[in-house]
Parts: sequence; structure tokens; C-alpha cells
Amino acid sequence: MFFPRKMAPALLSFCQWHCRHRRHLGAVSKLSVREALASVEGSPNSIKLQGWVRSVRSQKDILFLHVNDGSSLESLQVVAEPNLKTSALTFGSSVEVIGKLVKSLHKKQNVELNASDIKVIGGCDSYDFPFKLKERHPPEYVRQYPHLRCRTNTFSSLLRVRSKATAAIQDFFQSNGYIHIHTPIITSNDCEGAGELFQVQATNWDHGQSDKSGFFNVPAYLTVSGQLHLEVMSGGFTRVYSFGPTFRAENSQSRRHLAEFYMVEAEISFTDSLDDIMQVIENLFKSTTTALLSQCPEEINFFSKYVSVGQKDRLEQFLKKKFVTMTYTEAIEVLKDAREIFHYKPEWGCDLQTEHERYLVKHCGNVPLFVINYPYDLKPFYARDNEDGPQHTAAAVDLLVPGIGELFGGSLREERFDVLLSRLERLGLTDTYQW
Repeated sequence: MFFPRKMAPALLSFCQWHCRHRRHLGAVSKLSVREALASVEGSPNSIKLQGWVRSVRSQKDILFLHVNDGSSLESLQVVAEPNLKTSALTFGSSVEVIGKLVKSLHKKQNVELNASDIKVIGGCDSYDFPFKLKERHPPEYVRQYPHLRCRTNTFSSLLRVRSKATAAIQDFFQSNGYIHIHTPIITSNDCEGAGELFQVQATNWDHGQSDKSGFFNVPAYLTVSGQLHLEVMSGGFTRVYSFGPTFRAENSQSRRHLAEFYMVEAEISFTDSLDDIMQVIENLFKSTTTALLSQCPEEINFFSKYVSVGQKDRLEQFLKKKFVTMTYTEAIEVLKDAREIFHYKPEWGCDLQTEHERYLVKHCGNVPLFVINYPYDLKPFYARDNEDGPQHTAAAVDLLVPGIGELFGGSLREERFDVLLSRLERLGLTDTYQW
């Protein structure tokens, strides 16, 4: 485009405004609350912050806001002229704030945002809003509002920890040479043989047709485990893992028996030792815990203070100590010798109940405990037969953790074809697992 040497005044004025406006836009950086709190005060550039108002306090000469966007447990304090206060600026409203970070006089944070502009993106009627300022709402109340519970400190902290835990688990396996396998969610296999399955059927299924075997000409279910598909992959990869949703049709309302949850599963080829499996379990536990303690200090401190008192100290102790190991037979003897009265009487050949697991970890000094060599009949068909007697056991292991109970489970796989085939025949599963 060609302009004469002497521009018209109006055009010159527009160009000058446009250049100033572009410089202004370029100087505004969008930051999260976490990034802003980690910044150094005194930056010459303006920043843009978007989030939800956690508190509003208007004084004669100054306006105080606390804004949170979910990136941090801590909110960022915003300081503004009182003329920026509008009736729409309330607790729970969503806002966009532009201003500069300055040193804060507040003891709990280094910086605050000196606002030059506050824009209300979405209003909120603070009277009808179910969560109130400075009130601690019990979980039972918060669960009534699933679309809003991520605004609370407890649920937002939990989800941030879960996000970091997921990344730490993935990082552990990736950095140790495991191949991530996406195992099927819809499958014809009942991996563990417990029968607690959700069957899958199309909504437009013709129930009157002659073939009622299922959508895939065989019954199909939501997966209870990706393990058998991982074992197939172990024929070509020495280390594989999956991390995905699993489903159990257990009619239970306890946190130990969920209808849907994410499960980590791994397979290692060329190993004939339970010690190898136990070492991977211990390394995964400690690696993930270390990552959470370092990456989520605010959330861990919050939970340790208000939700699970003392949990941080317990986690730090777990990292310092070597996990304990005992056989199932030894565990039963400890339980029988206990002075404590159990609701379920401990007997060899019976599953360990939650009350048994908690007693065992307490007996061992409240450190994670490996229980190995379970009764053969308690474990699935693929667990390796120890061929011992007179008490017949399988090479299986569970990790019991204080306050939780069983957290990990695993076994050596039965690699002897004749032994595996014999057990499948005995259990009537030969046709089901012929593949």
C-alpha cells in the first residue's frame, strides 16, 4: 500500500492509536492463579486473570477480592479501586481481571494483583448459591451438587492430586521401559471369574430375533480387568502396562467396592520370582508418593489437617521404611494369636477381611505389608501353582497399606501349559479361554 509523504491528520491519529493499542495488548499476559502466585512482584507488564470469586470485601477506599481458577488451593488476592465494584461482582461470580502484580502485605502470599479493570463474565446469586463463604460443608452435602463441587477446596484438591498421581504413574512406567497398551473396555472375558459383570447390549437390540447371544454373537461385558489382553502383549513385549476404566457390578456403597474405577495393571515377561513383582510394586508406590509430596504440598497439607489427620507424616514414614513381608500362613497365625475379637474368624483358606488387613499392618508397625503365597483355591486360574503341601498355595501377593487395606495385588502367571490346561478343565473354563 502507498501513502503520500504527508498523511492526513485523521489517518495519522488512527495509526498512532492502533500502535499504542497493539503495544497495550501485547503487554497483557494471561496467567493462572498458580502462575501468578509464583511470580515475582514488580513486573512492568499487565496480566490477565480469569476465575471465580471466592470472597468480596469492599471498604471505603479499597476493594478486596480473592479469585481462584482451580489451578491452586490458594486464591490470589486482588486489590482495586472501589469504583470497580458492581452489583454483579459477588461471591461465586466468574470474572476477568487485568492489572499488575505487586508485593503483598498479606503474610500468606508474596504478591497480589493491583487491578485496573474487572469484568464480570458470569453473575452469581450468592443467596441461592449452595456453598457459603467461610463455611465448611460436609461431603454428604457437597455431593448433592455434582456440577459445583469442584469449586470446593476438598474436591478441587482431590482432583489436582489425582491428576498429578495419574501423571506420576505414567511417568514411572514410561521411564522404566514399559509399553502402554490400551486394552478393550468391551470384552467377552470375565477375567477374574467372579461373575460381577455389566453386560453390554445395544439400545435398539431386537429381542425377538432368534440369535440372543449378544451384539458380537457372543455375550459382551464391560471389562473387569485388562490383564488377559496384557498377557497376550507379553508375548512380544517384555514390559507392558495399562491404565484405564474397569467395572464391577457389585451392589455396594462402600469406597472399597466401586462400580467404576481406574486400575493400573502391568505384566513383566521372563520373571520367575515374586520378589521381582514386589520390587516393582514398592518402587511404584514410593515413586508416586514422592511425586505427590513434592508437587502437591498445599493439597497434601490441607488433607492432612482437615480430611485425614496426620496423613502427610504417615506417607513420609512409608518412604523411609522397607516394606514388610509375611506369608498368608504366618498372617493367619498372627490373627489367631491376637487378643482382638474379629467379626470374621480368621481361618486358613478364607479371604482376609478388611479388619484382618488393618490388624496385620498395625501388628507390623503401621508400614505397608506384603502378604504372599495365598491358598491356591482363593486365587484365579492363572496364578502359578507352588505345588507345596500339605497347604496348597499359589505364588500370589497383596500389598496392604495402613488406613486402606489392599492396594496392590499380583501373582506369578502359570506358564506350564499342561498345569494351566488341567486347571481350566477342572474349573470348566476351557471353552471360555480357548483363545
